[in-house]
Amino acid sequence: MSYLDYSDYTIKWATLPWEIDQAMALRRRVFCEEQRIFETDDRDLVDDRAHILVALGNNGGWHDQVLGTVRIHQEGEHLWYGSRLAVEPEFRSHDQLGKMLIKLAVSSAHALGCECFMALVQQQNETLFQRLNWQTRGYREIFGLSHALMEADLNTYPPCHTPNSGFVLKARKQNKHEVFWPGLFEMPVPLTNASAITQDVLR
Repeated sequence: MSYLDYSDYTIKWATLPWEIDQAMALRRRVFCEEQRIFETDDRDLVDDRAHILVALGNNGGWHDQVLGTVRIHQEGEHLWYGSRLAVEPEFRSHDQLGKMLIKLAVSSAHALGCECFMALVQQQNETLFQRLNWQTRGYREIFGLSHALMEADLNTYPPCHTPNSGFVLKARKQNKHEVFWPGLFEMPVPLTNASAITQDVLR
């Protein structure tokens, strides 16, 4: 289906097995087949403790298909990370799906006590995140690609205490001026570096 075929979209935490299965399949298509960052599967140990978020296309009030996904996980007492943001290719021009996944990622972590939300963002997408009230804290090279280490301004992401229902986004005309590409969030910084980064960020 195309973006014109859905009446609205739901951005929420994945709560059903088929939502998680489709999210993982989307990640494999994006990070293994399209970007060729991984060979056959992008899953790692973070998935064992991460919350999976999904953007769902809806028809007549029924959830039909996972169109986008991202994951969040806690890395320290009040430190959270977002990673593995992916959107189906035909829906990337619907820039609100990416924005709303980011919004729910940060806002739901905020509701769980997050005081610092970080992500490693492919550098070509740095400006997009700055428009969404993120600040660059440094740079890293991950899988041979330059990434910006970025922090969300939690003041602009009010806590969301109902992530299982999340947000509903009405379908609208395609916006061709801003496109969210896959891999906006990338691998988290290892736990051994988390404390040092938190001190730098919170200093």
